[in-house]
Amino acid sequence: MRRKSLVSLLLATAVVLCASHSATAQDGDALLRGHLAAGEFGLARGIAEASTDIAIRDRRLGQIAAAQAASGVRRDSIQTASYIQDDRIRSGVLQRIAAQGPPSAVGRGGGTMADFDSLIDLITTTISPDSWDDVGGPGSIDGFEGGVYVDADGVMRRMLLEGDRRGLTRIRREALAMGGNRNVRKASPLRKISLNRLEKEVQLLDVAGHGPDDAMRNLAGITKIEYVFVYPETGDIVIAGPAEPWSESVEGRAVGAESGRPTVQLDDLVVLLRNAYADHGRFGCSITPRKENLAATKAYLAESSKKPLKPGGRTAWLKGLRDALGKQDIEVYGVDPATRVGRVLVEADYRMKLVGMGLEDGVLGVTSYLDMVKPDKDGAIPPMDVLRWWFTLNYHAIETNAGHDAFQLKGPGVQVKSENELLTDLGERVHTGAADEINREFAHSFTSHIKELSAKYPIYADLNNVFDLAIVSAVIRAEDLPGQVGWHMTYFGASHGDSADGESLVYKVEHGAAPREVETIVNHRVLGRTQIIAGVSGGVRVDTQQLVAPDAIQTTDDARRAAEYAQSKPQHLPHHAWWWD
Repeated sequence: MRRKSLVSLLLATAVVLCASHSATAQDGDALLRGHLAAGEFGLARGIAEASTDIAIRDRRLGQIAAAQAASGVRRDSIQTASYIQDDRIRSGVLQRIAAQGPPSAVGRGGGTMADFDSLIDLITTTISPDSWDDVGGPGSIDGFEGGVYVDADGVMRRMLLEGDRRGLTRIRREALAMGGNRNVRKASPLRKISLNRLEKEVQLLDVAGHGPDDAMRNLAGITKIEYVFVYPETGDIVIAGPAEPWSESVEGRAVGAESGRPTVQLDDLVVLLRNAYADHGRFGCSITPRKENLAATKAYLAESSKKPLKPGGRTAWLKGLRDALGKQDIEVYGVDPATRVGRVLVEADYRMKLVGMGLEDGVLGVTSYLDMVKPDKDGAIPPMDVLRWWFTLNYHAIETNAGHDAFQLKGPGVQVKSENELLTDLGERVHTGAADEINREFAHSFTSHIKELSAKYPIYADLNNVFDLAIVSAVIRAEDLPGQVGWHMTYFGASHGDSADGESLVYKVEHGAAPREVETIVNHRVLGRTQIIAGVSGGVRVDTQQLVAPDAIQTTDDARRAAEYAQSKPQHLPHHAWWWD
């Protein structure tokens, strides 16, 4: 009887506590509604922040953000939404704010006002971010026609906005200095980026009417990904790698100022995350000769070989060869060909074939296929062949620790493979599954010298970055890292994709012109009065599944990886920070 009485007492106590909690929550909600009705957003924030239940806190912050947006203080509403921890709730709130239309640039009396919001956001997110009134602090800031601002200590300062934006650059530089010199343009042996924090910050900019800034687009200057770290206690998925200042090359590519390696790109990250979930990490491209053109080329060679080439007739003969060859078709699969990833695949493949055919210089140790051709012991020259070369993954392993919270990419990343294809009179290409010695030698030399080739032609390093991101995305999916940290990828994620109607609040990847066809890559060489003709096909083929299968990821003890994991944990970061050294 005593046990039954004790159980009844405990149950009764629990009921009372639940009822008390419910009553307290209801009282808080009522008080919150009163403050919102009166436009007292600071007091409402105080009630929300006092909530110990994260779900209640997030819900209340959502209500405040919606009320602020409805009152016309859009910047403050976005800032309030940034403190919502659950990315699903935050995305829902931001979607409603975005649905109200783009931020207005119209000032009082119908005249246009200076764009103070961008500058205010820069100052409040860089200089003592937790000290401003919209997050419960004492400092306030607003735009004045005279070009001044009030800092967190209440000091009014002058803003000089010159026509060439040098004034804004100066303010940004001063903001960095006052904010602790978190200079993204400074080199780092291992820079860390929280993918979920980055997603939030890019999404907030989107709702504010801005695209990602230069640091976001270039992933804080990272030029290669070495690690993926998971921190369930802070809710972060982190990628890490060396970083350096970057600038635009003559090709229009963002490259590191010291190494010349391209920076890893935000657009590529989003494209490959979506591919990992939609297509299981399978994508690639092909540059393929057209069947009818190959048949015409073989017939042209057979006919022209019946009689010797007339003196001075070589130019006309080559023109006839090129006319017969025509164009090759480009196909991209697994990713949109108009995305940057699609264009990198095609350019890297095309440039590799130019090197292989001797139409673009290689490096020491890489000789073109045609330059390697020699007569056999009987003096015979190889017939016209269709060589097949393609890029694919070249990782020795993906290593992790016993807890599967620190992953390391091992290997050069990129390799070239080869095959010889037979060509019928009808232009049919017959796969042999094998490559002759010269063909294998070219592919091996290209793979062995990929580092030197990447230094000369950054497109190959760009392809390496794409491969790194593909592996990272595959690990994220295979190990369910988002599930471990409570990240739902509501803005970057594959389940949403690029919005067809342009209305959904998802990250919209930049699109350019999609390559569809290209002049046939072919070259010739005269050897012993014989014309050696070689054409080439191939592409890029990526399938990450074999590298991230449960039995493929290797569990090893690595002291350096363990130390980097421990030292890379995000601690004491400003509210809007998404990268750190």
